[in-house]
Amino acid sequence: MDVLVLIGRILFVLLFLNSAIGHLTQTKGMAQYAGSQGVPFPWLAVFGSGILQLVGGLMVLLGVWADLGALLLFVFLVPTAVMVHRFWREGDQQARQNALIQFLKDLSLAGAALMLFAFFAHTGDDLGLTLTGPLFDID
Repeated sequence: MDVLVLIGRILFVLLFLNSAIGHLTQTKGMAQYAGSQGVPFPWLAVFGSGILQLVGGLMVLLGVWADLGALLLFVFLVPTAVMVHRFWREGDQQARQNALIQFLKDLSLAGAALMLFAFFAHTGDDLGLTLTGPLFDID
């Protein structure tokens, strides 16, 4: 089971680590888009969300307080879904559909991150193939 969980952790964080690189290397352009969506302090939001994805993704990947890493990814995903992918505001049908897909993707990943948080916190030191045990303890 340890190897399966490790493979799952690797696959789960690929999207976040790739996105973090974009957020941290293309901050200005992404901030312009975020600002056009009404995100307050868009440069700070893009840079901060890049840091959340990078730190959370690496924590889950490496198994360093993986429960906290999953929680950080959850904290990134929910506001992003609601503030950036506002499908209900799109007038064009294609733009609405694209925004809806991104909204649902973020919420689905948020659900997976929340389940990972609970799984890591409940499993504790028995998880294996991690550098540390969980920070939280859920029985």
